[in-house]
Amino acid sequence: MSGLLHLAAAVDLPGCFDAEPYVELVRLAERGGLDFVTLDDSFGRPGPDALGVLSRAAPATRRIGLVPTVTTTYTEPFRVQAAVATLDRVSHGRAGWRIEVSTGEDEARLFGRRPAAPLRALWQEAGEVADVAAKLWDSWEDDAELRDAPGGRFLDRDRLHHVDFTGTAFSVRGPSTAPRPPQGHPVRVADATGSQARSVAARYADVALVRAATPAQATAVRDELRALAAGAGRDPDGVRVLVSLLVDLGDGERAAEPGHGGGGPRPTARGPLYRGGPVDLAELIAGWHADGVTDGFHLVPVEPRRDLERLVNGTVALLQHRALFRTFYPGSTLREHLGLARPANRYAGTGGAS
Repeated sequence: MSGLLHLAAAVDLPGCFDAEPYVELVRLAERGGLDFVTLDDSFGRPGPDALGVLSRAAPATRRIGLVPTVTTTYTEPFRVQAAVATLDRVSHGRAGWRIEVSTGEDEARLFGRRPAAPLRALWQEAGEVADVAAKLWDSWEDDAELRDAPGGRFLDRDRLHHVDFTGTAFSVRGPSTAPRPPQGHPVRVADATGSQARSVAARYADVALVRAATPAQATAVRDELRALAAGAGRDPDGVRVLVSLLVDLGDGERAAEPGHGGGGPRPTARGPLYRGGPVDLAELIAGWHADGVTDGFHLVPVEPRRDLERLVNGTVALLQHRALFRTFYPGSTLREHLGLARPANRYAGTGGAS
């Protein structure tokens, strides 16, 4: 596969409620030039709000993308899009949004809803939220803000567009309360491993994560995603597909265990797991990318502080030495890191509504 590969990492810290340890991990990932970090979130476990934590990390960093998980189940789509747009604005164009659904009965009871909806219905709703979010981001044209204090005009109402959306479980009327984000559309990320989520990822996601233990598995899902994206009227090259792996670099520089390293990741209940040293991990990443299996990797450290440091200082440094990964950020936005164009506003010059 031609071009530089893309690398991202999770900065999850189970049991940690203070912001600073997360900020330290994000800074470490930025030192390695990673495209973005993710921070998981759900209603079903204790922990800080992912979007709030990465909003705190925004002023403490300069280039790295910030991608919190924000579930679409039990949340108001209008507020979701405004919150993600705000993160994009405070980070100067570095925001993403990892789209997720809530499937557990315990989570449903938190909102007085039982039983939980079927997975198919949850992902259909997630797709509708992703769709209306983009429409609301476009409801302000880029030059709608006038900020004309002497003339007493803050915005040009002719460049504000009405959104009237009715989904299967909600309806939204716009325009948004927030101006169009710096990236136009913050980067939408979705785990496309499951078949129910795959069609949503193909239609709406800019980055699709795939948990795959073998190159054959990753290739099959990537090919399906590209075909589904084309069938939805999208350019398949506009979707970045990253293999998501758990990584345990506790063995330091020693060779990977059998079944890891050169033999590939090992399936586990949490997903495919690589266990070994940073050198072997670099070889695995380089090999899969060269074979056209993936556009890059999303790596989830088993021991966050230890493994992320070894990833940056070892694996990333080796990939940079082989000219497979960037040594500096050539742009300032997450879309630029990923090589994705800034979307045109669907309403600009039309005076239309949707």
